[in-house]
Amino acid sequence: MADTQTPDSYPVTKRNRTVRRPERGHYDKASVYDILDAAMFAHIAYVLDGQPICTPTGFWREGDDLYWHGSAASRMIRFQAPGVPVCVTVTHLDALIVARSAFHHSVNYRSVMAYGTARLVDDLALKRRAIDGFVDRFFHGRSRELRPPTPKEIKATSFVVMPIEQASAKIRAMHVSDDEEDYALPIWAARIPVRQVIGDIEACPRQLNGIARPDSVRAYQSGRSLDEALRDAYRVAHPA
Repeated sequence: MADTQTPDSYPVTKRNRTVRRPERGHYDKASVYDILDAAMFAHIAYVLDGQPICTPTGFWREGDDLYWHGSAASRMIRFQAPGVPVCVTVTHLDALIVARSAFHHSVNYRSVMAYGTARLVDDLALKRRAIDGFVDRFFHGRSRELRPPTPKEIKATSFVVMPIEQASAKIRAMHVSDDEEDYALPIWAARIPVRQVIGDIEACPRQLNGIARPDSVRAYQSGRSLDEALRDAYRVAHPA
């Protein structure tokens, strides 16, 4: 039975409850979505013939639904097609914590575990929409700038959708936290922030002359945090 649930949060159950360090657990959709929308890759965990498998793949969110893609020949896609329970995880590394003891070395992070039943998007119109949705989630309006996908490309690509039934976020955002007596030790300690930053953009060497950079990629600026760019791209593609 769920302990708590509101329209803006996921139910807290034995499956998604944060047991270790429960104060770091978050079940509100705003926290869960913020972490999901700042990511481009997720890990999809499922059990196939008694063997646990975890597959990394590109994904995106539309409301309470998660989508991911794969080759039509993918074992993951074939297995998930009829509908199977899966767990989707996303993790961001935010800092390295260098403490005065091995025990208190740690990392700051934001993570999500989302649960649901995955199934194949088999309707052709919905599949065609998913192709555009995948591109437009990261590059708003980009699908309108591209040549249409060919029938062969559509056939070769599959999409899976998973309505989020339950989810929880776990966040650690702390500085060094040593035992009190250890602060007197002559040992260097620090928090080392970590972030992914967009590098210098390199145009295709075969780019035709006079082709301007389109608005669909304006979120991605050299030197900008990838987290911020991905979140902004999502909000443009899916305004509240």
